[in-house]
Amino acid sequence: MSARSRIPGAVIRRLPRYYRYLSTLHQLGIVRVSSRDMSKALGLTSSQIRQDFSNLGGLGLQGYGYDVDSLLKEIGIILGLDTMYNLIIIGAGNLGHALSNYQNFEKRGFRIIGVFDVDQRIIGKKVNGLTVMHMDELSEFLKENKADIAAITVPRTYAREVAEKVISLGIRGIWNFAPVELEFPDDIVVENIHLSDSLMVLGYNLKQEKKENRA
Repeated sequence: MSARSRIPGAVIRRLPRYYRYLSTLHQLGIVRVSSRDMSKALGLTSSQIRQDFSNLGGLGLQGYGYDVDSLLKEIGIILGLDTMYNLIIIGAGNLGHALSNYQNFEKRGFRIIGVFDVDQRIIGKKVNGLTVMHMDELSEFLKENKADIAAITVPRTYAREVAEKVISLGIRGIWNFAPVELEFPDDIVVENIHLSDSLMVLGYNLKQEKKENRA
């Protein structure tokens, strides 16, 4: 088993933050960065950053720091950004539209190839150059087009049914935006996104900030 395959989940969830920061440094022409500099920018401790990067194979040198391009490349490989994944969106409502129109997905290796819904008022309309298709067309579409990931933006009552359908058609990655936790066997990779959770955490932090200001 490789070192990469043993990276803890908590570290993996921090890697996109590192990647975005390092991408900015790369664009600015900065060639190396210390854990101390990253600590100030990202709000993490230097020891946490060094510990995280030790899981990647010890890419830093004492007294030198980290080579920005090397670290950026390594994190990109770990996150699968050296591979292009095809993605379909199930649910062409407001959230589905927003995902379809997000321009940075393809830059990160995710290409949207199809959008599906069951609402006849939406079927046939264009979303970012793609024609919204009926769910009845999904099976035939996937016979002719390989999709790796299905983004699910349907109401919670239909989320599992939709997920089971796309899995039965060969998709192994589920990006679930429905407000319900989806779990499947280990050969299916599921990322449950709870937007309201993030908003509630923001609300908590705002409340704490107000308390501290009044103190």
